[in-house]
Amino acid sequence: MPVKPVATDPRRSLPSVDRLLSHQFLAAAAAEHGRELAVEVARAVLAAARATLQAGGATPTLDGLAAEVAGRLVATARGTLYPVINATGVIIHTNLGRAPLSQAARAAMDAVAAGYSNLEYDLDAGERGSRYLHAETLLCRLTGAEAGLAVNNNAGAIFLVLSALAVGREVVISRGQLVEIGGGFRIPDVLRQSGARLVEVGTTNRTHLRDFQEAIGPETALLLRVHSSNFRQIGFTAEVSLADMVELGRKAGVPVVDDLGSGSLLDTTRYGLAAEPMVQQSVAAGADLVTFSGDKLLGGPQAGLIVGRQALVAQLRHHPLARTLRVDKSTLAGLQATLLHYLRGEAEREVPVWRMIAEPLDALGARADGWAAALCARGLAAEVIPSTSAIGGGALPGETLPTRAVALTHPDPDALAAALRRGDPPVVVRVAEGRVLLDPRTTPPAEDSALLAAVVAAWG
Repeated sequence: MPVKPVATDPRRSLPSVDRLLSHQFLAAAAAEHGRELAVEVARAVLAAARATLQAGGATPTLDGLAAEVAGRLVATARGTLYPVINATGVIIHTNLGRAPLSQAARAAMDAVAAGYSNLEYDLDAGERGSRYLHAETLLCRLTGAEAGLAVNNNAGAIFLVLSALAVGREVVISRGQLVEIGGGFRIPDVLRQSGARLVEVGTTNRTHLRDFQEAIGPETALLLRVHSSNFRQIGFTAEVSLADMVELGRKAGVPVVDDLGSGSLLDTTRYGLAAEPMVQQSVAAGADLVTFSGDKLLGGPQAGLIVGRQALVAQLRHHPLARTLRVDKSTLAGLQATLLHYLRGEAEREVPVWRMIAEPLDALGARADGWAAALCARGLAAEVIPSTSAIGGGALPGETLPTRAVALTHPDPDALAAALRRGDPPVVVRVAEGRVLLDPRTTPPAEDSALLAAVVAAWG
């Protein structure tokens, strides 16, 4: 009777780690990225291959395994955070890092990061100084406030204000301002987490001064106004003006805090946009503290900025939480350079956010025409169409700017958009009405060549 042959386990055909790493594809890669990392990646690739074989999959070739290890080594060395081209037309794109920095801000950050700096050293006195000085002086000059403070973001700014000034006491706020912004950040949650007690007044759509008057009592620590920076109420609505809140707060001896969210130092109506509250206006109206972001309409690095009365800012600065929220030397350098643009009256020209907002339509059209001509010359279906750009970043909800976009007609626009995202460099676009749109407003001219090359590469 013939003997039935014993089936060989296909997993035994896989190479050892050493044999795999000795492959011609991997010798240079292992030397470049280090033997330890190469071994770790090779083991992971072989483990995945064993699982595939056990599930009945095909046996991989040695070349295929080596190529996969090499690819993973390159991807690991590249990291997970890198530049992308923003062709969406959304100027302050939260998912793409919000505001791009000016050349001066980048240079200032690089300069202090490369070596030592006078971060907390008084060069005149030859002794310890304060890191807060670097932003405070400029913030005060630009806003008219008595004092200023920079922390790591605006959520941190609000949390510090509430923790330092209202723990265990009441904060009065309109129900119409209990907002939620991106990432699930909710004002009511922050109030409770800070130890303050929330007192809601008015209704969702209408709040009157008498609502605040009736809510003020012995336990009232603050009156809080929160700007609805990422939505807009219309119709049968009413809200209390900052001036009226300030007058009420003065009479009752209760400080008024105005959270502007994005916050602007320039008049947005000059660019055909709705009026966004300006920090200087809140200070002039008498708000005791004003909080706003550094990386939205200001156009600087991520930061939460607080300006207002000297005595209150001093309380914030000396609160233990201030140390956990403080910003580093690079952020302060970038913030200082950004604020200097405003002081010199050059923000519209030097701060990328404002340069994009102010970009003339004819200039955008000329660039779009150039893009379309170059792509058509390569056989791609491209045409220039009227479109709109968004401000984004939770600022100026519903407000758009006219633009000229290049519309790409492709058999599978979603696949093209995905291929662009996976390219090098990655390109993020919009898909609308079955076409891929490229907006020159958010793509600096220096990126034109890279953008066009990426589109051609992704098309197929």
